[in-house]
Amino acid sequence: MAATKLKIGCAGLGRMGKRHALNFLQRTPRAELVAASSPDDAELEWAKVHLEPYGVKLYKNYDDMLRHEGLEAVVVASATAVHAEQAIKAIDAEKHVLCEKPLSTSVEIVFMRSQTCDKLDPSGFFVAYAQFSGGIFVDCSIHDIDLALWFFGQDSKVKSVSAVGITAVEPDLRKHNDRDNAVGLVEFHNGKIAYFYASRMMAAGQEDTTEIIGTQGKLAVNTQPALNLVSIYDSTGIRREIPQHYYDRFEYAFVTEANEFTACCLENTPVPLRLDGAVQAVRIGAALQESLITGEKIFFDEEGNRVDKSRL
Repeated sequence: MAATKLKIGCAGLGRMGKRHALNFLQRTPRAELVAASSPDDAELEWAKVHLEPYGVKLYKNYDDMLRHEGLEAVVVASATAVHAEQAIKAIDAEKHVLCEKPLSTSVEIVFMRSQTCDKLDPSGFFVAYAQFSGGIFVDCSIHDIDLALWFFGQDSKVKSVSAVGITAVEPDLRKHNDRDNAVGLVEFHNGKIAYFYASRMMAAGQEDTTEIIGTQGKLAVNTQPALNLVSIYDSTGIRREIPQHYYDRFEYAFVTEANEFTACCLENTPVPLRLDGAVQAVRIGAALQESLITGEKIFFDEEGNRVDKSRL
């Protein structure tokens, strides 16, 4: 008897949607990609070549895909602005949901530093994307915020956030209340601090670094980014190649994610991280973005409610 497979559909076939679809189709043995949807004609044309020949049913309308016979799960990889709407619809339809970051563009002494820096994209993609992304902290720093909550404990309560940023390469980002370089500082009620640096203009390639400084030492992760273990010696000196894009750096993490999600669905086991942690990350990212634009420090009480500075 053939092993049971999780029947999954992919919503959105853009940059991340294509990768999620192919990962579930080709690299997740316990899953079966049975459907995919996109309102974009170009994305559907891509799917007709790369998905449809393997039995994947294509839909232009997301709601129609949700009604696909036998569908058990959905990966939401569509435009950021509709993540929450599509995830809620899938939950209401009693489907398992894997939602791309962020869940939404808004919500209603140990030192941790983390940075995510993308290679400079001269095409202007990030300017067009900015109006939908939620801003540099919600878009680029959301996983760094996830990490901070994981390291500090997902019950950690935010005390205040503040942020500053500049537009060094793409001045048009300001039209969408965004920046291409930004620094955010988050204070927690338990005395811990997280510092986030995000950039969209790294010349050499993708850089993702984490430092955790504690009372008895420090952990440093990926402080010298490298694509492989090869050192190049030539007339210019000694150098190493680094990943050029985020997917070069995290390709296998996405494959692991797909397989972990599938196993949790089939075996009815808890996912490694709690949903309220993802909500907290969006709350922090959105507050950082607001501070970046307004220049104001934002305060929270221990229940997570916004507090007027004059009341402190």
